[in-house]
Amino acid sequence: MQELLSKRALNIAESATLKMSRLAQELRAEGHDVISLSLGEPDFDTPDYIKDAATQALHDGYTKYTPVPGLPELRSAICSKFSRENGLDYSPDQIVVSNGAKQTISNLAMALLNPGDEVILFTPYWVSYFDIVRVAEGVPIAVSAEINQDYKVRPEQLSNAITDRTKYVIFSSPCNPTGSVYSEEELLALSQVILSHEKLLVVSDEIYEYINFSGKHYSIANCPGMQERTIVVNGFSKGFAMTGWRLGYMAAPVWLAKACSKIQSQCTSGATAFGQKAAVTALEGERGPTRHMCDTYKKRKKLVRDRLNAIPGIKANDPDGAFYIFPDISYYLGKSSHNQRIENSDDLALYLLEYAHVATVSGSAFGNPKCIRISFAASDEQLIKALDQIESALSKLN
Repeated sequence: MQELLSKRALNIAESATLKMSRLAQELRAEGHDVISLSLGEPDFDTPDYIKDAATQALHDGYTKYTPVPGLPELRSAICSKFSRENGLDYSPDQIVVSNGAKQTISNLAMALLNPGDEVILFTPYWVSYFDIVRVAEGVPIAVSAEINQDYKVRPEQLSNAITDRTKYVIFSSPCNPTGSVYSEEELLALSQVILSHEKLLVVSDEIYEYINFSGKHYSIANCPGMQERTIVVNGFSKGFAMTGWRLGYMAAPVWLAKACSKIQSQCTSGATAFGQKAAVTALEGERGPTRHMCDTYKKRKKLVRDRLNAIPGIKANDPDGAFYIFPDISYYLGKSSHNQRIENSDDLALYLLEYAHVATVSGSAFGNPKCIRISFAASDEQLIKALDQIESALSKLN
């Protein structure tokens, strides 16, 4: 009966990060000790003050349906956060709260794209951007930056990729998968290209805002003339270790916020009530746990980068944010071991899973088949053991 499936369902790819997690679980079920460095999930628990707020909200009766774009108090708290921390002024009718930032990005694609419209993806890109655009019948256009550019797209590359079919540009900063952070000067230069095209929008995914090792976070929406052209996407999963709470949000021009709310009303409706109440507390509460997480990730980054750079043939970037590193592994392409030839990063990721028992993610899923993504959202002990096993497995390739 598979012939009954839509072309949409048949053509979309399974999330590579979730696929690798599933394969790692299967190996564990066979009795192997697998270290997972594949998922983009903090290894910290949600801070107690946020969990306590959710418990109190349950006791207070926040167990019913919520307004589609979010509880008024959360939308107001998000506006206050933008004003206080980012120097951006929004009104609550410009905010839409969704069931995770992934839904926010999907809502945007469904609200903006007609068949054949193009979306420029700064590449390496987050794994789901590509297929979200395709599901909405848009055409993803990858604009690639290599490790010698710190994986950051230059203004002239963006300019050369824009056509009369380009609807919007999407990128993340701090970036998943590379950890790169666009500076104020770099964003100003990119904004000049965008502003030279009257109807071009930009989706700025800032979900890793609080995991930034380079200093103050800067949004492209802060650039002169850009707030009305920018949709800022953010959420609670990374900076507050709230992945399972499924809470994301966007700030956008009113006309687009209303369109996204309308689409969401026919898909999932509003996000969970008590979770939204806890999110208000997260935004208004103290940031000690968030700063502690960021400081810990920064130390782990150095550990992982130093170890990777000591492995022959590996070229590791120096991420300024998030909790990933995206080393170039092209030195190992074409090499073999155990009657297995490594043709691309897919092969290498599977090789490391089978022979090092370490789960990583192929760079192909992020638009760069010469790299792999390694998450350092794991303990020092796990990271050291994983890197020992990676180095040993790679040494057997020749």
